[in-house]
Amino acid sequence: MSFDSDTQRKIVSHQRTWSPYVDNGGTVLALAGRDYAIVAADTRLSVGFSIPSRNFTKIVQLTDQAVLASAGMGADRQYLHKILRSRLEIYRYQHQKEMSLGAIAQLLSNTLYSRRFFPIYAFNVLGGIDANTGEGFVFGYDAIGSFEKVKVVCSGSGQTLVQPVLDQQLAGRQKYDVPDDQRMASLSLAEAIELTRDVFNSAAERDILTGDALELYAVTASGVRCERFELRRD
Repeated sequence: MSFDSDTQRKIVSHQRTWSPYVDNGGTVLALAGRDYAIVAADTRLSVGFSIPSRNFTKIVQLTDQAVLASAGMGADRQYLHKILRSRLEIYRYQHQKEMSLGAIAQLLSNTLYSRRFFPIYAFNVLGGIDANTGEGFVFGYDAIGSFEKVKVVCSGSGQTLVQPVLDQQLAGRQKYDVPDDQRMASLSLAEAIELTRDVFNSAAERDILTGDALELYAVTASGVRCERFELRRD
C-alpha cells in the first residue's frame, strides 16, 4: 500500500512518542575535608518550565556516617532511596552494626548496575566519613553504577556551572601554588559550608531548574547535622 505525499505528512504529524523517564532537574553536590563530608542539594522539583514543588528533598541520610543525594527523575530517586534504606535496615538487623561507607558505596553501585538494562534515572553523590580513620570521602556515580572515590563531585542540571568552580577552588585545577592534598586539608568545615552556599546561589541565578532552598548535611565523627538556606525563588 502506498500513500501520496499529503497523506504521509499527516501520518507523521500525528505520531506520538513516549519516554519512561523525565528529568526533574536540580543540583546535588558532595565534598570532603580532612575530618568531615558535606552533601547538599536544592529543593526545586521541575517539569519543563513548571515547578510542581519547591520543597522536594533530594537527600537521604543512610547512616550516622553516610548521606546520599540524587539528581535526575524524582520518582526513580525516591524508589532508589527506599531500596537502599531497606537493605541497610536488613544489614543492621542481621549484623547488629551499621554498614561502612565503603560497603554502602559498593551496595549503591551494585543496585544501580542490577538495573542496567532499564536504568534507574538518578545521578548520585554519596558522602561520609571513614569509621576507622575519621577522614571524609565522597563518591560520584553515573546511572548504571560506575563510581569514583573523590574529594569533590557535583551532578544534576547545575553541574556545568558548579563543577568547574569546585575543581579550581578545591581540587586545585589550574592552580600551582598549593598542592591538591594540602588545599583540601586546610579547608575548614565552616569555610566548606560557606563555599557550598555560594556555588548554589550562583547556580540558582543561571539555572532555572535549581533554586528555592538548599539542604546541606554535614557529616562529622559526632554525627550528621542538617542545615537549610534560602535560594532564589522565581
